[in-house]
Amino acid sequence: MLMMTLAPPLAAIFGWIILGETMDIKAFSGMALTMSGIAMALFSRDHENNKVTFRKPFIGILFAFFGALGQALGIVFSKYGMQDYNPFPSTQIRIITGIAGFLLIVSISGRWTAVFSALRNTRGMIAITTGSFFGPFLGVSFSLMAVQHTSAGIASTIMAMVPILIIPPSVFLFHHKITLREIIGTMLSVGGVALFFI
Repeated sequence: MLMMTLAPPLAAIFGWIILGETMDIKAFSGMALTMSGIAMALFSRDHENNKVTFRKPFIGILFAFFGALGQALGIVFSKYGMQDYNPFPSTQIRIITGIAGFLLIVSISGRWTAVFSALRNTRGMIAITTGSFFGPFLGVSFSLMAVQHTSAGIASTIMAMVPILIIPPSVFLFHHKITLREIIGTMLSVGGVALFFI
């Protein structure tokens, strides 16, 4: 989720390129602060070999970056295509398109057995269905309402609060060990994103 704080700066860049939205020195300063926060949380120095190393698996960081890139492009293209259209039907269009994409990927990769196995997991399906209601349905719908009434960069900025909001449940529900360095890095990243809004 920390890597997802890259989505607002990327959305601002794509909004500038695709939608003609403006960017100023404050926006670029926010990007620099966001990047420094991410770097602080994800990188560490190996003093013995004097090398900078990743604190987390590189493949996970790479996929998280692709997630941020997809979020940024998704919000900008959604704003471009939605115009004054109702956000809830717009969300349905996004979900239908997403289903088509997943059907294609599952078919090509031959993972239908895993899908049917997951559908039989009642406890897991209840949790996923609940999460889908609050995330892909309400979350995406409200995010489309946000970009309809303000710039893509500002809307993404407010939505970038997720990395901070997710820290308490990560600790208390999932017992993840989060270091002070990661918390400070998260605060810096979200602070950098906030420069788009202030």
